[in-house]
Amino acid sequence: MTFNGWLLALHVLSAFAYIAGIVLFWILVVAVRKIDAPEGTIRMESIVKVGNAVVGAGAGGTLLLGVWLAFKLDSYAIWDGWIIAALVLWAVSGALGQRTGAAYMQGMNKAKELDSAGKAGSNAELLGLNRTSTGVVLHTLVSVAALLLLLDMIFKPGA
Repeated sequence: MTFNGWLLALHVLSAFAYIAGIVLFWILVVAVRKIDAPEGTIRMESIVKVGNAVVGAGAGGTLLLGVWLAFKLDSYAIWDGWIIAALVLWAVSGALGQRTGAAYMQGMNKAKELDSAGKAGSNAELLGLNRTSTGVVLHTLVSVAALLLLLDMIFKPGA
């Protein structure tokens, strides 16, 4: 396998990691909607850290290797329309993902606050924060942007 072949394989592997992270966060979005106690919400934190690492590695790997390939391969140029679209979608998806994380961290912060105050039972405010409609809408937009990014990378419109 050539060096360029390895770069492409790692680029695709990074894309799989990115999408896997987004799917993991969908599982967390569904799971946290039923949790109204601090302990259950706090228990999700280690899974959130794994998701953040997978999304970060996937997004970073996809971007760095994709740009590298755009410069390295003669058949592509960084100013190709589909590559510019991919970069824009990558940035949009990342920005929306950060906002999604901030929306769901409100529930985690409230759970930690309740836990440190010794309030272990059900809490309606925590349940409301865990069921954030803003977070669901934002994560849906992340998913749509990621899907458009994948379609752009697979079909390379205009190439």
